[in-house]
Amino acid sequence: MTTTVGSALQPPAVVGYCTNVHAGSTLATTLAALDRHTTAVRELVQPTGLMPIGLWLSATAAREIREDADGTARLRDWLFNRGLVVFTLNGFPYGDFHAGRAKKAVYEPHWADVRRALYTMSLADILADLLPDASIAPDIAGEGSISTLPLGWRSTFTQEGCGASIGLASAQLEQVARHLKRIEESRGVCIHLDIEPEPGCAIDRAKDMVDFFEQCVRPTAELSDPRRYLRVCHDICHSAVMFEPQAEALETYRRAGVRVGKVQVSSAITCDGSEGSFRALRHYDEPKYLHQTCVLDGKGEVHFYEDLLPAFDEAPVGIWRVHFHVPVDRETLGALGTTRHEIAECFAHIKPEDGIRHYEVETYAWNVLPVDHRRDSLAHGIADEIRFTKAQLLAAGIR
Repeated sequence: MTTTVGSALQPPAVVGYCTNVHAGSTLATTLAALDRHTTAVRELVQPTGLMPIGLWLSATAAREIREDADGTARLRDWLFNRGLVVFTLNGFPYGDFHAGRAKKAVYEPHWADVRRALYTMSLADILADLLPDASIAPDIAGEGSISTLPLGWRSTFTQEGCGASIGLASAQLEQVARHLKRIEESRGVCIHLDIEPEPGCAIDRAKDMVDFFEQCVRPTAELSDPRRYLRVCHDICHSAVMFEPQAEALETYRRAGVRVGKVQVSSAITCDGSEGSFRALRHYDEPKYLHQTCVLDGKGEVHFYEDLLPAFDEAPVGIWRVHFHVPVDRETLGALGTTRHEIAECFAHIKPEDGIRHYEVETYAWNVLPVDHRRDSLAHGIADEIRFTKAQLLAAGIR
């Protein structure tokens, strides 16, 4: 049900968690993880009715679904039978996100590579079939979102020359947007592709995103409103790591007429530079994921490091923020802090006219947290995150 806030209509918030926390390089392993973990989360959070989830499908899993004439229908029914419904897809990791050393591989293929566009269009076709009818889930029906990487890892993406890479990426994004328009015209559902700024990538701040939209996302004869289908995925952790105020990022998008299609609810590590906090931070220097680090020095300048190890090698003095997705309901992790407060800050500055419906908890790093900070079960940890997020939204007047 749509609620009225002031003079504007606030669309109902849909809250779920991203299943990229679970390993699933094939359709079979994806379903096994959902059956084991996601159904357990549902029992804790929403034991009756359909629980919304953000689904991650690797390129292999997506291809398996598409090669089966009834693949999406089977998947939708399989999910419904377990009380699950998909409202958003994570189209960022293409391959095995839980491989031994994901690191920079998670940014491949980038948006100058045709494989990225083909994968994304395949996800859009799948999502169009997975979205429920209004008679089943009226608050979810009619709109779907897919998050994607912000063009690519900066150094890799620009290897062939900035102009060439951006030109190729822009052309492919336009092709995807036209595909999304065809889906809406034929199916009556609006699916938008949400580009997600991330530290160290070609686009890592709101201003960079706006510049890209103004230069490269323009109306054409075939696509008069590309910004309906190309939007932003605002990851709270990513802005926090860059020391980019949440209110500033949201207002930058708002002023430029760039829509936020999805908010990823996430939290980063903070380190105050004390000896005890540095000792604790060493335990988060793990080999699987890239942990970009920004340090705010005493002069107000932000220094970027592509991973924790190079930051440790230089050991700059200042306030450290580390791209390590930690449980969103935790304010501290022993001697370390988190950017949990940024979540409330973000929600407080979302306006009804922004039209944001999708909120996705994305703590994919549960399995690489130091043992002392894991929960007795993964399902209990995720359930607590969802409850916390819903409470924070309610406190901000978002229902």
